[in-house]
Amino acid sequence: MNKYLEQIVLLSKIDQEIDSFEPKIENISKALKDSENKIAKISAELEKIDEEIKDIQNQKTQNNALIAEFSAKIKEFSKKSGAVKTEKEANALKIEEDIAKEQLDAANDEIVRLDKILDNKENFKKELWAEKEKEESELVNVKASIESQMQDLEKDRMKVYDKKTKLVEQINQKVLSFYEKIRKWAKNTAVVPVKKQACYGCFMKIYDKTYLSIVKGEELITCPHCGRILYKEQEQN
Repeated sequence: MNKYLEQIVLLSKIDQEIDSFEPKIENISKALKDSENKIAKISAELEKIDEEIKDIQNQKTQNNALIAEFSAKIKEFSKKSGAVKTEKEANALKIEEDIAKEQLDAANDEIVRLDKILDNKENFKKELWAEKEKEESELVNVKASIESQMQDLEKDRMKVYDKKTKLVEQINQKVLSFYEKIRKWAKNTAVVPVKKQACYGCFMKIYDKTYLSIVKGEELITCPHCGRILYKEQEQN
């Protein structure tokens, strides 16, 4: 393998290593995003439950007002009963009083029902707050862990960048430009091995004459089918 080809193969592998850092960074950051999303979801649930509690309290206020109203009516009916002169008036008053008592009972029952719902909502709210505090505590640990991992990752990445910088300084500029031109569209498959006489970029068979030139490794050879730079890799039995 000639010097230029050897350098380009090495550069290609370094570029692949550099690009491999991006998914690693995303994977590390995912833990932070997941933790933040959990907290955001709990916060949204807390806002929703606060609105529901507020609505229940408003319903209780309205029912308490009805209880006061119906209680006042019943007292008024008791006062009026002493002034009733006819049986017809007494019956009419009794019907009104019974209706008021039914409405009062219904309002009291509704208060009991609302109180039960309110208790459940308040208990659920406490659970959500406890869960949120736990997640926020874990978030602190996640951030510390991520910061440490990112620092280590950045150190490793800078070492690889340094390797690339030193290598690029040694490569012929025309050869480098040729490689970069192919890399623009082929990305990390700009330079691929030939195995079993096939290009490992497009997996098409290489013609015998081209294949012999690749085996010799005396010059840069591109795949006649896809245009990637090819080199002969040692085949394993």
